[in-house]
Amino acid sequence: MSNEPSKEQVDKSRRTWVAITCVAGGVGGAATVVPFVSTFQPSEKAKAAGAPVEVDIGGLAPGDMMTAEYRGKPIWIVRRTKAMLDSLKKTEGEVADPDSKNKQSELTPMKSCQNKWRSVKEEYLVVVGICTHLGCSPTSKFATGPQPSLPDNWEGGFLCPCHGSTFDLAGRVFKNKPAPDNLEVPLYTFLSDTKLLIGEADAKSS
Repeated sequence: MSNEPSKEQVDKSRRTWVAITCVAGGVGGAATVVPFVSTFQPSEKAKAAGAPVEVDIGGLAPGDMMTAEYRGKPIWIVRRTKAMLDSLKKTEGEVADPDSKNKQSELTPMKSCQNKWRSVKEEYLVVVGICTHLGCSPTSKFATGPQPSLPDNWEGGFLCPCHGSTFDLAGRVFKNKPAPDNLEVPLYTFLSDTKLLIGEADAKSS
């Protein structure tokens, strides 16, 4: 009686190895695909290094402000009302750098923001919420009129409590204040009417 395996046994063994090989190959494929897919979402480390940050501004009401974060810095987004925009005409003669010419390329890098509103769209102000004096964080003072540490003709804006620097609703610093420059405008672009991308400018802004 022959001890050699029959043709049926050989075929069965071959099918078994083929199945095992396919499973192993599938597992290997999955192992290589998962890390690749995960790279589509920026990690916290990548965000800290400067990866663009998407911000939903759909719920921001006129006259309100929200804060996002980019590169560890607070980014203020203010949805200005018509009255807020009109106030910029009144403060133009009182601010130290109305056209943002000081350190222009550094603090207002985008051409689309080099205007009296300092913004891509008139309605939305987007600035870094850090005083250009010693890096303190100013507070929003949107109410108009006389208030502690503010002039009687206050039109609304921001006050740095550390050394008294004040900024209007375009982030422009008032004259004779410790802060040497206007609030910084970060790179940003509108992805839609309700979404911003902080950290990247569109082609028109470069």
